[in-house]
Amino acid sequence: MLAELTLLVQALQSNDATARLDAAEKLARMGRDAQPAAVALAEATGTDDETRDWAVAALEDLGPPPAESLPALTALLGSDSPDVAYWAATLIGRLQTGAAPAVPALAAALGAKHDPAVHERVAWALGQVGKAAIGAGDALRLAVTSKNPRLSELAREALAKFGG
Repeated sequence: MLAELTLLVQALQSNDATARLDAAEKLARMGRDAQPAAVALAEATGTDDETRDWAVAALEDLGPPPAESLPALTALLGSDSPDVAYWAATLIGRLQTGAAPAVPALAAALGAKHDPAVHERVAWALGQVGKAAIGAGDALRLAVTSKNPRLSELAREALAKFGG
C-alpha cells in the first residue's frame, strides 16, 4: 500500500496532466487510506480544474492528515493559490489540538491578503485547535470586526473556546 501511495504522490506532482488526473482520482477512491498523501493532495488543488476536483474529492473524505505533515501544511498557508491555502487550513484544523505549533502561522494567515474563504477557514481551524490557539487572540479579535459576517462569527466562536 505504501509503495502504491508513493507512486500516486509522484504522479500527482508530475508535469503530465493525465498522470496527475489519474493519480488524484485513484487517491479519491482510496478514502482515508490516502491520508499519507494529504500534503500532495492539498498542493494538487492548485493545478488544473479536473485534477483539483478529484483532489478536493479525496480531501473531503480524508479525515485528519498524519501529524508529521503539519510543517508542510503550515508552509502551504502562504500559497498564492486560494484553494491550496484553504485546504492547508482545513487539514491543519482537522488535527485539532495537535495543530498547536501552527497557531502563529494561522494567526499570520488570518491577517494576510487572502481570499475570504481562506480567512474563514483559518478562523475555523483556530477554533478547532481550541485553548492552544490563545496566541492568535489578537488576530481573532480583529477578525471579529470584519465586514464578512461568516468570518466574524467563526472568529467569535474560536475566541469563545479559550475565553478570548
